Amino acid sequence: MPKVTYIEQSGAVHVHDVGSGMSVMEGAVRNDVRGIDGECGGACACATCHVYVDEAWRERTGEPTPGERDMIEFANGVGPGSRLSCQIKMSDDLDGLVVRMPVSQH
Repeated sequence: MPKVTYIEQSGAVHVHDVGSGMSVMEGAVRNDVRGIDGECGGACACATCHVYVDEAWRERTGEPTPGERDMIEFANGVGPGSRLSCQIKMSDDLDGLVVRMPVSQH
């Protein structure tokens, strides 16, 4: 099962198995990772699951869709690698993915 490393803004690190087909946000919510709320349930209708994808993983996770890009504009601290974790679906190719939470999400 693919693993995701979630790094809180405080520096706390959480490594969790996230099944293929699940979103990075679903993995965080199921494992009580602080800083990823997913208030809209993964519908790409809020920015409470905003993360920064580690530079080494950006090409593999792909570019945000136009709808995701529009929603990211509502997030605080948008920067390089900003994505909505509800829109990143896990697969074996993403085993070891590293994401960081913004300072505004804790």
